[in-house]
Amino acid sequence: MNPLIKATIAATLVTGHAASAASPEDNIKVVQDFFTAYGANDLDGIAAVMDENVQWHIPGRHPLSGTKDGRDEVLAFFAQLGAAGFKAEPIYFGADETYVVDIHRGWSNAEGKPNVDTMWALLYRIEDGKIVEATNLSADQDAANTFFWSQYQLAPVPDRLAE
Repeated sequence: MNPLIKATIAATLVTGHAASAASPEDNIKVVQDFFTAYGANDLDGIAAVMDENVQWHIPGRHPLSGTKDGRDEVLAFFAQLGAAGFKAEPIYFGADETYVVDIHRGWSNAEGKPNVDTMWALLYRIEDGKIVEATNLSADQDAANTFFWSQYQLAPVPDRLAE
């Protein structure tokens, strides 16, 4: 049996719906559209390339780390990155019918606060022309943690605890 047909059948059995496979070029275009929207701080543009139930995995031990579940949480994350002046410059894209890998430079230029300037790799899973999952990988997680802690402080206890 054709491997693509076999994978589609397996995906349908696991998820309950068939995801249409796109070309690698189509999938790269989705991620390029994401970067264009991100660079313009266009949250509507970012939302347009994301599945409603997207999961975005942010590594580290800082106030913004962890998995963001759903488009609203992911957009809130990107709104915070924009407020901190965090920028990204794509360097490389690679793709197949399901995944896109990007390598980019990520940096900040905040006055009077620690900054970060490092390489990042992201692995995106694309289904039906939308990002359904992304996993960030940092070349210097310690620098990223320091940067994010300098930008985002936790509220004092008990205000930060959920009721």
